[in-house]
Amino acid sequence: MLGHNPTMTDTTINLRGLKCPLPALRTRKALSKLHAGDLLTVECTDPLVDIDIPNLIRETGDSIEATTRETDAIIFRIRKR
Repeated sequence: MLGHNPTMTDTTINLRGLKCPLPALRTRKALSKLHAGDLLTVECTDPLVDIDIPNLIRETGDSIEATTRETDAIIFRIRKR
């Protein structure tokens, strides 16, 4: 498969209970440690992440592959570019 990263990682960080700006800051830090193609799953409860995380991803150039809303959390799947 062209461009396939055989050592791709899938990391989950639990940011439940943290308030703005901590979820975005911790997401940025986690992304900085990943390689192109890696996935990062971010679990948040602060409703402001609906604004903060997409803004962060626009800045970093990475991509949000999925956003899931549960009763108590918002979960983002982010692909590192």
